[in-house]
Amino acid sequence: MPNDLPHADLTTLQPGQLLARGVCRHLRALDFVCVEELVPTRGLRVDVMALGPKGEVWIIECKSSRADFQSDHKWQGYLEWSDRFFWAVDSDFPTELLPEGTGLILADAYDGEIVRMGPETKLAAARRKVMVQKFARHAALRLQALRDPTHHLRSGLLT
Repeated sequence: MPNDLPHADLTTLQPGQLLARGVCRHLRALDFVCVEELVPTRGLRVDVMALGPKGEVWIIECKSSRADFQSDHKWQGYLEWSDRFFWAVDSDFPTELLPEGTGLILADAYDGEIVRMGPETKLAAARRKVMVQKFARHAALRLQALRDPTHHLRSGLLT
């Protein structure tokens, strides 16, 4: 069956989206699957959520500049929705700005590298179930939107 899904045009992506692309590629090599721009709860939207082969849930926030990082006042709210939390930045980012006790991924549009593992704080079983369900629904909606974009736009299901 031919692959008729669209290919990414990197010239249309914002700097944070390019970082997310590289992060997702790197995590896929570690047997994680990822979705971008997932809403764990009202008022929060994570850049990347990764689901590992053993059910681990990681959240990665992509920061393309000092100003982007300094304007993020919600990041601590993400901690309770994952087993590990990471920042993803490019090699020019001043990493000394990033809080101690958080993970760090250096990335570009093509790949990434985990430089510092975020501390593990296991999710409670009920919270894990909620997050895995959100992940599955988000991924399914995105795939359906790729296959039938006009229907999803009409129905308001595209998130």
